[in-house]
Amino acid sequence: MSIFVKAFRHVAEDMGVPRTVVTRHPMGRTMGAPGDTDRHSAVLEAAFALLEKASEGGIVTEFTDPFRPGRSESK
Repeated sequence: MSIFVKAFRHVAEDMGVPRTVVTRHPMGRTMGAPGDTDRHSAVLEAAFALLEKASEGGIVTEFTDPFRPGRSESK
């Protein structure tokens, strides 16, 4: 399982990574903004969901929520 930013989707495909989640976040912020634990959790949940539902290797899925700068204020 790997998580890539969209700019490097082709790398995951070329490498043949078994299961990949691609985010629409900028480079260096694959999981989201620093301190945005809600977004970090959401990306991880998408990765775990892919592990559960993928029936074959080479699956690439997109986490379609756009990047949101700044820290989440939810508790």
